[in-house]
Amino acid sequence: MTRKQKLILNTASSLIHQLITVVCGIILPRAYIASFGSEVNGLVASITQFISIITFLELGVGAVVQAALYFPLAKKETEEISRIIISSNRFFKKIGGILILYSLVLFFLYPMLIDTTHSFFYTGSLVAILALSAFAQYFFGISYQLLLQADQLAFVALLTNTVTVIINTIVVLLLIKYEKSVQIVKLVSSMIFLIRPIIFQIVVKKRYRLQLSIPLHVEPIKQKWNGIAQHIASVVLNSTDIVVLTVFSSFSLVSVYSVYYLVVNSIKKILISFTSGFQALFGNMLSNNELSKLNQAFEKFEWIMHTFVTIFFTCTGILIIPFIIVYTATITDYEYVYPVFGILLVVAHALYCIRLPYNQLVLAAGHFKETQTSAIIEASINIVISIVLVQAYGLIGVALGTLVAMLYRTVYLAWYLSKNIIKRTLRHFYLHIVVDAISVVTMVCATQWITLSSISFFAWFVMALKVVLICSIVSFLVNAVFYPRLLKAIPKGIMR
Repeated sequence: MTRKQKLILNTASSLIHQLITVVCGIILPRAYIASFGSEVNGLVASITQFISIITFLELGVGAVVQAALYFPLAKKETEEISRIIISSNRFFKKIGGILILYSLVLFFLYPMLIDTTHSFFYTGSLVAILALSAFAQYFFGISYQLLLQADQLAFVALLTNTVTVIINTIVVLLLIKYEKSVQIVKLVSSMIFLIRPIIFQIVVKKRYRLQLSIPLHVEPIKQKWNGIAQHIASVVLNSTDIVVLTVFSSFSLVSVYSVYYLVVNSIKKILISFTSGFQALFGNMLSNNELSKLNQAFEKFEWIMHTFVTIFFTCTGILIIPFIIVYTATITDYEYVYPVFGILLVVAHALYCIRLPYNQLVLAAGHFKETQTSAIIEASINIVISIVLVQAYGLIGVALGTLVAMLYRTVYLAWYLSKNIIKRTLRHFYLHIVVDAISVVTMVCATQWITLSSISFFAWFVMALKVVLICSIVSFLVNAVFYPRLLKAIPKGIMR
């Protein structure tokens, strides 16, 4: 199988996975709110964020492990691949022990520190069950999943994950229908996700002749701790808003935040799905020193992502409040309509997606240590601004913190990439930003006449179709003026 075929399979599988995850992710929270109330939904969202440190096992060291695998996979060096997997397994076992202790501490401290109407056992049991769920999704079998991703076989993991997400959604809805407690629902859900590592292990054993008993004389995974530092900063960045709201506000407001975040995060995941195969592709090109092909591929990838981000997030900005109105129409225990907050959150996560091409190439090149400081600064900016502004501005305050932080690192990564990896001027990045701004303003003006005809999902869907169609046409016309060569080349490339 060629690397182009792998890229197509990975991208298609990732898109299917994210679309199904988005649909299931929209269905389940509404079911939770309707059955258990806004406070319980906010409590679950808050605990999940406190436990989310567990995810750095996949996205911190995981990114470093994946980068370390590109060269030996390209050269088919089985012994070196085996050494990396051995080192990865050992490291994750050590970190797993630390995280078990962290979960135990959280089990005892969280119910005592948080002001809630529920009992110690009720809250503590949720902490334990959600910790188990996180382990099931992010810890077991992670080394084998990273190996498949680095070898451009992410579609195996993605298809497995898609099936488990569908099964989980069906089972959870049935449990809620039969009025099971939130603890039982979450416990059964965590058991379902244990299917994944079993399948990963079977596939890896059949495909690779790993020698997992050979001795390690030298550490094969470089910059391991730099990867951890970067992802801890990333976890802090993504967790700050809900943690700050938990400490300085109420669980009902956390529930409001989680519903808006559900929308923007769903769009973000769909866009990330387009990038899933490119990091491994770029890593393979860098390993083979194909710099000319790398620059050509990156130019197209960068343009596609800027174009998609402006279309997707402009549509999201226009449609998010009508969606919230429809989505929460039957929820009367708290107000969910906050237009300014919604727009700020949309812009913040649009900035995150704009930087995806630059971040993917930095990760493929393995520049973790070099970009570590910027990740720490980004997280610090979000913490400081959110804490300072949350008392006076609530949701808007934490959204502003996220927006400023993501703006800083997006510009930084574009600058770092231009200076250290692909060696080009920042003029390319600035031109994309100008074109993005022109596209957004034009799209918003062109869709001002479109409104929600009635409070129903069908009416919202009709409105969404109109908005997406007009925004797509506007984007095509703007790019025809500024990027006519790329606009002609991309369809031909897709057809080939």
